[in-house]
Amino acid sequence: MNWESNVRKVVPYVPGEQPSASARLIKLNTNENPYPPAPGVEEILKEYDISLLRKYPDATCSPLVNVLAEKYNVKPSQVFVGVGSDDVLAMAFLTFFNSEKSILFPDITYSFYDVWAELFKIPYKQIPLDEEFRIRPEDYKAENGGVVIANPNAPTGVFMGLDGIRQILDANRDVVCIVDEAYVDFGAESTLSLLDEYDNLLVIQTFSKSRSMAGLRIGFAIGSETMIKYLNDVKYSYNSYTMTSLTLALGVEAVKDDEYFRNTCEKIVKTREKLKEDLKELGFEFQDSKTNFIFAKHESVPAEHIFTELRKRNIYVRYWNKPRISDYLRITVGTDEECDILVRNLKEIVK
Repeated sequence: MNWESNVRKVVPYVPGEQPSASARLIKLNTNENPYPPAPGVEEILKEYDISLLRKYPDATCSPLVNVLAEKYNVKPSQVFVGVGSDDVLAMAFLTFFNSEKSILFPDITYSFYDVWAELFKIPYKQIPLDEEFRIRPEDYKAENGGVVIANPNAPTGVFMGLDGIRQILDANRDVVCIVDEAYVDFGAESTLSLLDEYDNLLVIQTFSKSRSMAGLRIGFAIGSETMIKYLNDVKYSYNSYTMTSLTLALGVEAVKDDEYFRNTCEKIVKTREKLKEDLKELGFEFQDSKTNFIFAKHESVPAEHIFTELRKRNIYVRYWNKPRISDYLRITVGTDEECDILVRNLKEIVK
């Protein structure tokens, strides 16, 4: 008997490269925050009672759920947390996309969406962005089984205003609409303000970018109480204890230090705007980014050549050899010093 005939076969998501640590390495390829987590996070690590690790964690994740509910002015019953926003998104796909109709998401967006659709056998249709990499709300008015929008989008960095989101929500009242806001804290407007108007809206965010905790894996969703109940029902049917006790304690502390969070985001935005000016002077073109990265192409030098030459110099950016975006590089905003070194090297490469 050929047991492989019963294997669920998928083409997996390919994460950004995580090279070995090097003092000379400048890593601008996976949109990590260049600054450490809030100081209180380090204090928790120093003082944590490791005897607690012999016990199971709080399956409801109530300490983190409660502090997030307070911060975003919603009920705890409207908050769901998971192991990074990837876990939350995957759970949402599994929970809400069960019709025979295709779900809709852009052709250029977070490349995990089609992987989950394939994995869970969800029919899907990828809607082309326009020539400026923008989502056209009118394209999402067709009959469907659900909608997923990353806003600001990745890897393009383009943000769609609430008017556009409203158009999509108004046209899709009978299906769940997910807005993935992994990068919203870097100058974009959150869709959370629309939750009271749309009970089919699920907003998902992460601690990986703006809270400097990509290595810890915390994500969360906010939606209607009914929607969050359905998510929890699926979670408890799959894995009740998704978050460790230590992760919950560190996540709580990160949310509490709002001043540090805001200051860090402001520093990244300031560096991003300076980097935009520098890249333009070097002949790069890009749409306005509201994220912690810039998706840029050079007017004459191929992206793959720039990527290869930067890599030789231990500067890592992200490159995809895919239709429509093979001329582009996604460049994470690092510290001022890292971006200055990047620009100096780009001057030599593209001259």
